[in-house]
Amino acid sequence: MSEQPILEVKNLSKSFGKFKVLSNVSLKIEKGQLCALIGPNGAGKTTFYNVVTGRYRPDRGSVLFEGRDISGVQTHRLTSMGLLRSFQITNIFPALTVLENILAPLVVYHAKGYSFLRAIKKQPALADEAKHILGRVGLENKWDQVASTLAYGDRRLIEIALVLACRPKLVLLDEPTAGMNPEETDRMIKLIKELAGRSETTFFVVEHDMKVVFSVAEKIFVLNQGELLAEGTPEEIRSNQKVKVAYLGGYLDAKG
Repeated sequence: MSEQPILEVKNLSKSFGKFKVLSNVSLKIEKGQLCALIGPNGAGKTTFYNVVTGRYRPDRGSVLFEGRDISGVQTHRLTSMGLLRSFQITNIFPALTVLENILAPLVVYHAKGYSFLRAIKKQPALADEAKHILGRVGLENKWDQVASTLAYGDRRLIEIALVLACRPKLVLLDEPTAGMNPEETDRMIKLIKELAGRSETTFFVVEHDMKVVFSVAEKIFVLNQGELLAEGTPEEIRSNQKVKVAYLGGYLDAKG
């Protein structure tokens, strides 16, 4: 692992009016380390992600990405730097084909002044790259289908492919299995582990499903009432009494 963390958060605090959502949160993620952020409802997980990804500016503290202070940097600038976020709700182009969805960020990434049709007809290398990315998420045989006609789980995979098309260094996955059935959830768990193990991208997952968290994460951070309650391996978190109390008054296991 790199000596310099890919993400380091120092003494992060954020309030809305008199309501303190985050209080003095500090954590580090090493390059290539698959981590997860968990916490009861209202713990501050979404606000934490919003601060890290530039939607909110912290009141105090700092966010460092590859050693560079990015506190308050706008989201589109962070994207160009390699820090991206996928959302709890699918964020795709439903009227376009699966391939056209992936061509959109590729055209921007390569700074090509082409329409989608021209990109396909005049720039076959872009289409080939898009199909390669779709292959990484298991959608190589559905490239010509309209995105809105696909099953919900496949639409979530398109979103992952959209993120990968931007060649990210760090991806924050926000509830990647939200709304999925058990089969789709297992498929997403397998994909996240494969992508983390076979690519140079680091993944940081926020998830409420304990099965997902304990299946994928090497290290888990626990937020509670805006503060970092605990951090450690899945085994350490599973046996942590403070974490157990925060979840359902003392019950926590890998089955959620």
